Amino acid sequence: MLVALKIENFALIDHLALDLQAGLNVLTGETGAGKSIMLDALDAVLGGRVSQRMIRSGEKRGVIEATFTITDRTRAWLAENDVPVEGDRLVCVRELTAGKNTVRSRSRLNGVNVNKPQVEALRLHLVEITAQGQTLQVGDPQMQLLWVDGVGGEAIAQQRQVVAADFATMTEARTLLDRRRRAEQQRQEQLDLFDYQWQELSAVGLEDPEELTQLEQEQQRLSHAVELQQQSYQVYQLLYESDQESAACADLLGRATQTLEDMLQYDNTVEPILDLVNDALAQVEEAGRQINAYGEDVETDPQRLQDVQTRISQLKQLTRKYGKTLPELIDYVQEIQASLELLNGEGQSIEALEAAYEKAQTALTKSCDQLTKLRQKAAKTLEKQLVEELKPLAMERVQFKVAIAPAEPTALGADKIQFLFSPNPGEPLQPLAETASGGEMSRFLLALKACLSQLDVVNTLVFDEVDVGVSGRVAQAIAEKLHQLGRSQQVLCVTHQPMVAAMADAHFRVGKEVIEPALAGSGKKRKSRSQSSDDTNDQVRTVVRVTPLDDTMRRDELAQLAGGQTHQEALSFADSLLKQAEKLRNG
Repeated sequence: MLVALKIENFALIDHLALDLQAGLNVLTGETGAGKSIMLDALDAVLGGRVSQRMIRSGEKRGVIEATFTITDRTRAWLAENDVPVEGDRLVCVRELTAGKNTVRSRSRLNGVNVNKPQVEALRLHLVEITAQGQTLQVGDPQMQLLWVDGVGGEAIAQQRQVVAADFATMTEARTLLDRRRRAEQQRQEQLDLFDYQWQELSAVGLEDPEELTQLEQEQQRLSHAVELQQQSYQVYQLLYESDQESAACADLLGRATQTLEDMLQYDNTVEPILDLVNDALAQVEEAGRQINAYGEDVETDPQRLQDVQTRISQLKQLTRKYGKTLPELIDYVQEIQASLELLNGEGQSIEALEAAYEKAQTALTKSCDQLTKLRQKAAKTLEKQLVEELKPLAMERVQFKVAIAPAEPTALGADKIQFLFSPNPGEPLQPLAETASGGEMSRFLLALKACLSQLDVVNTLVFDEVDVGVSGRVAQAIAEKLHQLGRSQQVLCVTHQPMVAAMADAHFRVGKEVIEPALAGSGKKRKSRSQSSDDTNDQVRTVVRVTPLDDTMRRDELAQLAGGQTHQEALSFADSLLKQAEKLRNG
């Protein structure tokens, strides 16, 4: 459910913070007051198209934030996409930044950056928008399939599980068969190649992934053995025993020790210094012994050096030839062995695999046929229910049919679903998305949602002027259906009909406000909250404001929508609508 919507610098909205409720939320206002701007913002935050004109004039950046409560199904989707959730809240944010000739945008879910396809996928869990004739899901064959299956209830749900299992079995059997057929076609060629590679690599004895690194280190040591001997002797002289006039480090430290011991007779504060020098002398003497032993161990070994260089050359030649590192080459040897076993006939024969595949196909065809029969029955039920729901909505003679055509089997069955629609007598049935007008599509979706109110497809339904151009009788029917939907799902509706507005659980008035350049009676200037610092103080700005209405304000708003010869007549009519709505809500 959509619980909050915050908008900054979007179209004519400078700043808006709106809290919505469960049930039916209604937006009213004069034509052009900006009601659809709010729906455009909701569409944008859920991945809809954006353009530069959507950023408020004079601003460089716009932000839309929508907060939802989520279901377990949505929570599972978020977990799959590594979006953290604390509690039951999901915050969707889209930032718009104006460029030179375009607009850049960034989307976040609970603070995590996400891409546009992810937001569009999430949208199917959250909101269904029917705005100005544009439906986002009604024309989708997958959604139509889901709706028909929902009407079929548990019987179809169980059969779909059978089909999914049979499809997985068939897919696995086909994969094994295709793999074996491809292997058989290339068998001899691959056998020759793999056998050659196996012989070549096996003869080399590839075992240690670190061998090349270790050999290169050994090569360096053997190539510089003489230098290492000389340098180790130099270090030994400097540390422990010098052949030159200058004293070795150990000798100097020994002298320092003697001097400090003499000083200690007169001042015991030098004792810590003496300890440090003694420790240093011990370490220098140990280092001298170790470097001396190292120098004695370093030997020149021309034969070992040649062997190492030959092995390095051999390994590098193989890694270049196969385009792999040494660890990858060792893994490749195991892959070759597995491929040779397969090509040499280990595993099932082609005949056995073909028999298993045919058996799986037969089982899948049988389960798909059963699912098709269940869908045909559900389709008839949906056709009848939907036509009945459409009749009160000024569509008394509408025709509707769920066409089910054969399709390639998938985990969802072997059916292609298409909603066919004809709003006028004598006109042929055509695909719904290609035939229905904006108003017809809106009312169709309203009726469909009334039929499927038990299905948890989305949490929030949005209707933009679903009641345009209808009579009072039809408006009342629409109001009751919207209220009916509001009992199981949140509904957000833009309307001009007082009968619809009277049924609202929450009512908001949308209007425009002109920010004048100067306050009346004073020479002072003022700016709207969103006005850029680059705007001049004498610039007139228009902003959209949304006001939650209390009972008194609702009465006045309904009277304004209803009109009448006198204001008192309009108020009386508004009172009667509110009483009638209260009676229907409590009935």
